[in-house]
Amino acid sequence: MFTLYKIDTFDLPALHPYRTMRRQLEHREQGIFVAEGEKVVRRLLESSFAVVSVLLPEKWLTELEPLLRGRPERIDVFLAEKKLLETLTGFSMYQGLLAVGKIPAPPALPAILEQSSRPHLLAAVDSLSSAENLGALVRNCAAFNVQALIVGETCCSPFLRRAVRSSMGTIFKLPVLEPTSLLAVLRDLKSRGIRCVAAHPHVEGRILSQADLRANCCIVFGSEGCGISPVILEICDEAVAIPMAQPVDSLNVGSAAAVFLYEANRQRGGM
Repeated sequence: MFTLYKIDTFDLPALHPYRTMRRQLEHREQGIFVAEGEKVVRRLLESSFAVVSVLLPEKWLTELEPLLRGRPERIDVFLAEKKLLETLTGFSMYQGLLAVGKIPAPPALPAILEQSSRPHLLAAVDSLSSAENLGALVRNCAAFNVQALIVGETCCSPFLRRAVRSSMGTIFKLPVLEPTSLLAVLRDLKSRGIRCVAAHPHVEGRILSQADLRANCCIVFGSEGCGISPVILEICDEAVAIPMAQPVDSLNVGSAAAVFLYEANRQRGGM
């Protein structure tokens, strides 16, 4: 169900999250995030995530109304002219759809492992600062049957607006953990018989086609500039590289993740 409001200003208190889209820390403290774009907003409305409000041009209301009516919670739906919506971002919005959702309670790793099929395939990320790259990684994880993504404490939040947008809403389907210590989680995984494989470009001897990814494993990815930090790299069971032509020595983390996760699925007979 939803309550409809037509607006010509963003002065209403309920619209505060839209006025403060660039204040990511403030949103994080409130436990909310902003979804942007037709596909992302649609997938949010189709998901089990709690939805607070939707802000959109009137032309989209008819198309999204069945999803809005099917929601269990009461949602505030604000209709605004596209020109007014564009004042929020400072640039032209192609579709002009926005929504505010609630960040869910973090899932428990033991429950994820218990409910997931074997062999387990997990992914972890260390020191990733780009929201767009993290969103792309989320999308790759969803595409290649990753059972959970572990986002280390040195990374940006996967619920930043740009990360959610880059994930194309796949974050609403993928269990995501944000532990206070990635190192501790990797140790826990190893104690459960899950090997940690570092996706590391500077490896001599072992390349991706030589790695065995058929058993329980967690593939660990690093930052755009420095890769995986030494302490995380040290705890991994092995480091594996994607061979590539010189002088290129590394790939964007989203591209590297797609290659690694595809290979894991191929070895398991999933592709």
